[in-house]
Amino acid sequence: MTDAWLIKNAELVNEGKRFHADLRIRDGKIATIATGLERERDEQVIDATGLWLLPGMIDDQVHFREPGLTQKADIAHESRACAAGGITSFMEMPNTKPPALDRESLENKYSIAAGSSAVNYAFYMGASNDNLEAIRALDPKAAPGVKVFMGASTGNMLVDNPETLDGIFRDTPVPIITHCEDTPMIDANHEKAREKYGEDIPAWEHPHIRSREACIKSTRLAISLAKKHDTRLHVLHISTADELALFEPGPIEGKRITAETCVHFLHFGGKADYDEKGFLIKCNPAIKDEADREAITKALAEGRLDVLATDHAPHLLEEKAQKYDKAPSGLPLVQFALQAALQRVTEGKLTLERIVETVCHNPAKLFDVENRGFLREGYAADLVLVDPNTPHTVTREEVLSKCGWSPFEGYTFSSSIASTFVNGQRVFDGKTVDGTVRGQRLTFDR
Repeated sequence: MTDAWLIKNAELVNEGKRFHADLRIRDGKIATIATGLERERDEQVIDATGLWLLPGMIDDQVHFREPGLTQKADIAHESRACAAGGITSFMEMPNTKPPALDRESLENKYSIAAGSSAVNYAFYMGASNDNLEAIRALDPKAAPGVKVFMGASTGNMLVDNPETLDGIFRDTPVPIITHCEDTPMIDANHEKAREKYGEDIPAWEHPHIRSREACIKSTRLAISLAKKHDTRLHVLHISTADELALFEPGPIEGKRITAETCVHFLHFGGKADYDEKGFLIKCNPAIKDEADREAITKALAEGRLDVLATDHAPHLLEEKAQKYDKAPSGLPLVQFALQAALQRVTEGKLTLERIVETVCHNPAKLFDVENRGFLREGYAADLVLVDPNTPHTVTREEVLSKCGWSPFEGYTFSSSIASTFVNGQRVFDGKTVDGTVRGQRLTFDR
């Protein structure tokens, strides 16, 4: 397999600029960006006339379920879905079985990915009420951050001991990323819904159970702890308009507290979507109203929200078909996430340059990712070619995630993914994922 490529006549989108140029790939790196480049030696040439050339998306929040929950998903399947969607690097969550609460379990996940991941990878260490010493001992180069569930979660990963929470924020050697929902408020709302509906709680009740008030209360707590200890804090999956005032607009440089939202919060919103999709779009935090969707999109445009990710979290269709209390929360998203984001460009709500900033540049900056996230000579050739003029209607048959379905089925995006490159190797050619390509472990400049 060659990784000597010459991409001709593309429209490059990078660091706030759009310009036409050629790009040469050699030895897994971006060798040259210039106009008028001529084919050399054994290069394969792609005529990218009419295509956008972007850095590969860095998804800072996925759940790939391995080890322990591989009936739903695994690194092999989900990383191939990433490749087909233009995601060239992922950062995966610790709530697997066993959870990644110590260095040994963390390194085990890296070992699995080294043998099976089609794209680049990193894994968060998780926090619990009893692993503060493991967090203190964490090598800053071993993980992008420490994940703190400040709301309901699975297993031993809900941190609700105030002293432990304070210690984690005080002593962490890496950025803290948080899931912010207040569990007692959610439990009280859930009980009220059971009293009203019994076992037949409707899907559109979910954002009232996992309420905006539960999000706001928990987010405020996380921010207060971060300010107390000057912790580098990144708040995940903002879902409400109400939380936006807690974050500052502007460039990510210099911020100690940043925030992320997810593609499904830009795409879905309101009772009509719950009526159509049911528990297929049940997720935590919940998709809220149309007004929240519009406010979140605007906040992403103005830099109040810094990162756009997926929170890819697959479940089997038969699990989703159960009643509310048993239907699990989470959506498979990576394969069509970039197209969903680019749809906001088509609608005129976000610029293409801002999308690239939030899915490529800012994740690299936030987590100190080395030599990725930008179209720069000498950087890893993690690239995606997007065809903005060829619509793509999502079908179940093309879904590569192991769960076998997508919440976007039947939706027509105005763009298509034409090619994805990982470390200079073409892993996706617009139709097929090359199963022989393996990504690399992300490294952090700390």
